Amino acid sequence: MDERDWHILKVLYQKKNITKTAQSLYISQPSLTKRIQQIEKEFNLKIVERGTRGVQFTPQGEYLANCADEMLIRLRQIKETAFNMGQEISGTLRLGVSNYITLHKLPGLLKIFREQFPKVDFNVTTGWSKEILNLIYNEEVHVGIVRGDYQWSESRHHLFEETICIASKEKIDIQDLPSLPRIDYGTDALLKSMIDNWWRRNFSRPPLVGMEVDKGDTCKEMVRNGLGYGILPSVLLEKDQNLYQINLKDEQGDTLIRDTWMLYHEKTLELKLVNEFVQFVKSVDFMRDI
Repeated sequence: MDERDWHILKVLYQKKNITKTAQSLYISQPSLTKRIQQIEKEFNLKIVERGTRGVQFTPQGEYLANCADEMLIRLRQIKETAFNMGQEISGTLRLGVSNYITLHKLPGLLKIFREQFPKVDFNVTTGWSKEILNLIYNEEVHVGIVRGDYQWSESRHHLFEETICIASKEKIDIQDLPSLPRIDYGTDALLKSMIDNWWRRNFSRPPLVGMEVDKGDTCKEMVRNGLGYGILPSVLLEKDQNLYQINLKDEQGDTLIRDTWMLYHEKTLELKLVNEFVQFVKSVDFMRDI
């Protein structure tokens, strides 16, 4: 079996459907069926059976499917180690990056890095910080960039900090917030918890949510148009100094801060490509250079 076969088993086990698996892998159903038959012939056992509810894995097939992640990781490590033996920095850098960083910081960061190392390719996965933490923990990516102070026992590097602000088009009094329309948005669990805890410490009734949008950038646009106030990270408001802003504070009167971190396993620095990228990121001022 080669890498493609293990990937087929992994996706088929997830989808439990030949049609959906073929579509996901961009191959025809006959080609997929033939490949599965070849895998069965190689192992001399039945892997899957078709039923009224789609594909059902045999116990032996389920065992092989459960081995797929391990085998794919091992094959990837072999390739990376082989690349690492060369003198030139090349290969594919796998990154897991939070949504905000992907949109606002990552393009410029990768552009500068590729100018230095033109033979490097990038495989980038984006999502909420908690999702990225899981990717780096399971070694599905080389380096993760997350926002918030998640527990992480391996290597980390602080990139920047930001305050959490109440933002509005016109000046408002913080005590009036419960009666003013608030614009909520999708965000990671840590930031939501930070905002919710701050609210409970200061008010005895829930916010008047007038609108729920997909992300912080959309919330900011609604605020700019006077449709309500938002509670946003300060980095989203850097170019909107005309908006009225109030920093959230804790019980001691200190401004609430959220940090952004680069996370990685120390052993991955043995790969020249990863080591170069980590050292490069450490040299960058995220608030000025990018």
